Amino acid sequence: MSVPFPEPGPSSDVPAHFLSYLDYYRETVADRLAGLTDAQARSTRVPSGWTPVELVKHLTFMERRWLVWGFLGEQVPDPWGDHAQGRWHVRPDETVADLVEALRRNGARTREIVESATLHSPAALGGRFTDEASRPTLAAILFHVLQEYARHAGHLDIVRELIDGRTGE
Repeated sequence: MSVPFPEPGPSSDVPAHFLSYLDYYRETVADRLAGLTDAQARSTRVPSGWTPVELVKHLTFMERRWLVWGFLGEQVPDPWGDHAQGRWHVRPDETVADLVEALRRNGARTREIVESATLHSPAALGGRFTDEASRPTLAAILFHVLQEYARHAGHLDIVRELIDGRTGE
């Protein structure tokens, strides 16, 4: 994997820490899909029924929902496009490579957003948030997105081990 684990250090650049951890977990997710066949990436190994490709698509949409639609307040097409009939969904024509590339593109957009704002800035109104009282700060959004990535990267660690014995860190 190309992104090393971001150990805490003496820097007080909190936005850079958020971005480093998000980059790390995004690449961890991509790494857990690397080398899987299409059939393995589209098969479930857990009782809840999700597949590795569904989880990657979910993370892409989750990050966009929180940062682009949420923090920036931009209208996005189909913000819940990772869901169909109450569960995560990936179309047959969506490839692992395309889904991982979309995940990385979202990461680049997140970096642009974070580098152009301050952590205490509130989310814009008009996208995901429609009233003053409900809009979180960028820091709160980043904390939420980071925990989603960390949790789901752990899920993928387990699923990958079940598929072929490969373990994470």
